[in-house]
Amino acid sequence: MLDRLHIIKQRFDEVSDLIIQPDIISDQKRYIELNKEYKDLRILMDKRSEYLELTSNVEEAEEIISDGSDAEMVEMAKMQLEEAQNRLPQLDEEIKFLLIPKDPEDSKNAVMEIRAGTGGDEASIFAGDLFRMYTKYCESKGWKTNVMDFSEGTNGGFKEIQLEIEGDDVYGTLKFEAGVHRVQRVPQTETQGRVHTSAATVMVFPEAEEFDIEINPKDVRVDFFCSSGPGGQSVNTTYSAVRLTHVPTGLVAQCQDQKSQHKNKEKAFKVLRSRLYDMELAKKQAEDAAKRGSMVTSGDRSAKIRTYNYSQGRVTDHRINLTLYNLGNIINGDIQEIIDELHLVHNTEKLQDSGESF
Repeated sequence: MLDRLHIIKQRFDEVSDLIIQPDIISDQKRYIELNKEYKDLRILMDKRSEYLELTSNVEEAEEIISDGSDAEMVEMAKMQLEEAQNRLPQLDEEIKFLLIPKDPEDSKNAVMEIRAGTGGDEASIFAGDLFRMYTKYCESKGWKTNVMDFSEGTNGGFKEIQLEIEGDDVYGTLKFEAGVHRVQRVPQTETQGRVHTSAATVMVFPEAEEFDIEINPKDVRVDFFCSSGPGGQSVNTTYSAVRLTHVPTGLVAQCQDQKSQHKNKEKAFKVLRSRLYDMELAKKQAEDAAKRGSMVTSGDRSAKIRTYNYSQGRVTDHRINLTLYNLGNIINGDIQEIIDELHLVHNTEKLQDSGESF
């Protein structure tokens, strides 16, 4: 373990020196990559410092206990030794997981899209519930959310809604939320008290930078239209909303949240780049998941991943057989436990696949 950490310390020192070099600062792509690497290595360096301190404490305590000349010091050394020995195995596991190569997309911002599926009006209402759940979770993380496009449901909620999310490691945190979410409850529109099953699809894709993927402007059809949502007279009566169609793939991206046509076009291009980037990424994720036989993947967008059962107050994630009887808090944004469990399973699989000895 210490040998591995020593090699990483050398790389950390190298990156620390590189990010202050003028030629690196002037190269935006390289500078961003190195900054991300620096942040990841900084976490490992903190763990390394703790590891070195604990191993030093063990050696020091063992020497005092072996000497045995001062009873009071021996008693303190025994407590120090026990504390260090209890923490070291846990720290060892934390470092192992941190040493697993990270997906380069994980540190990116994300675009999330929630679409009502089967279930009519109730599906739209459920899509609205999911939107609220995710925005509350983002708020708890200190992330910034911005609705880019939406279509309201007839009786509340959304037929579809799209938002961009900005913050630290957004895509890496939320990528396993992609898939079909199912709700079982008595709908607001139900008069006889029968439980219905409805669904909504969540898509999460990394926000692509301009240098991640290039789009030929000749391949894009641009349409302008009036915004349909609230925002005042100027928004609803001017052709400020923008729809982009990527002709070779048929992918569509649109934005109507800004009064400025130019800003909406800029944001729509950002979404289009992200969609194209995501197409390639989804293929890779599906291939990787197939190799591992993993259910924890964001590659299969049509898979039913989670059920929210209101009569039982239960939320079940079907990929990892996790059931929590805490639906009220979860639907209000308290989804960290589910996210942590999904990442634990994913990282354990990657650790086993790496076959590395530490």
